[in-house]
Amino acid sequence: MAPKPYIFLIIALLFIFLPLTTSIHFKLPAIFNFGDSNSDTGELVAAGVYSLEPPYGRSYFTKPSGRYCDGRLIIDFLLEAMDLPFLNAYLDSIGRTSFRTGCNFAAAGSTIEPPTARAVSPFSFRVQVAQFIRFKLQVLRLIAKGKKLHKYLPDEDYFQNGLYMFDIGQNDLAGAFYSKTFDQILALIPLILTEFETGIKTLYDQGARNFWVHNTGPLGCLAQNVAKFGTDPSSLDELGCVSKHNQAAKVFNLQLHTLCKKLQGRYADSNFTYVDIYTIKWNLIANYSKFGFEQPIMVCCGYGGPPLNYDSRIGCGKTEVLNGTTMTAKACSDSSEYVNWDGIHYSEAANQYVSSQILTGKYSDPPFSDKMPFLLGLKF
Repeated sequence: MAPKPYIFLIIALLFIFLPLTTSIHFKLPAIFNFGDSNSDTGELVAAGVYSLEPPYGRSYFTKPSGRYCDGRLIIDFLLEAMDLPFLNAYLDSIGRTSFRTGCNFAAAGSTIEPPTARAVSPFSFRVQVAQFIRFKLQVLRLIAKGKKLHKYLPDEDYFQNGLYMFDIGQNDLAGAFYSKTFDQILALIPLILTEFETGIKTLYDQGARNFWVHNTGPLGCLAQNVAKFGTDPSSLDELGCVSKHNQAAKVFNLQLHTLCKKLQGRYADSNFTYVDIYTIKWNLIANYSKFGFEQPIMVCCGYGGPPLNYDSRIGCGKTEVLNGTTMTAKACSDSSEYVNWDGIHYSEAANQYVSSQILTGKYSDPPFSDKMPFLLGLKF
């Protein structure tokens, strides 16, 4: 059996952090995150739009946590590295929820463009930005009344000194393939990014200065897309991924990277960091066994068996009647052997690997350096 992926993570982190254990200091008072299911820590579930049952959450939280994963997401690992607590979802106000170190507006199924009538999530990027504005106004109003809620809310200067993270756009592209031609999808990308640019400007006007932008991953390697669009072997690439989906993702990422550079030039008093998630995930899928995984595309929690173990009619943990027979989509015994958890989302083990690669700084533009004081304070 191949070594477990956490072994490689430990080795990677040793190389990353040991030489600088006394010289690296994260100085981020708060994180404000915008996105889709890749970074949703409970928004869509809190809204009552969708429910998650076991085995979601089993690998870390021991129960469903609102995350579309068996455990932690990339954003959870990044916050751990920054020595910050996990982000609570904006709509999760049950009990003594703390937003002291930030807030998460990401919601599963969200798009950059306004949602269509068939959209899974009503919380498009524009709506998430509007939620942030309301959140900020409410926070400033409450802290102006006194210190009673101080330990639950960010200080006013946190809104300017905090980090604004973005991981969104995957659903715009993936959803478009159901109704548009490839050329139409490519023509749509500039419109999607114009909407994203508008949201960034709004946040900048609200005082945001530190922006952290993830590009989108290889959509064609998700079992959901392989099952729907990869039935013709000629549509697949050398890894068994749907070629057109990955081509669209590359075009989107190229234009997103260009936009980040343009925004950095326009807002000279800000920091824009573009993170190449696509390359990290592609390398993982292409070299999965090297990193301790046994299945790069087949789903851990699904139904149907090899080669994909994915059936769109029955989601992970759900029980449905198929052809007169009651069936349940169950999880594999060891999710750390799988890159993909449920056909759309990565496993905690895969998220852990991706996070370790992000933290090397090699996949960012600009790479981590003393020119990025909002993230790392290097003293050497």
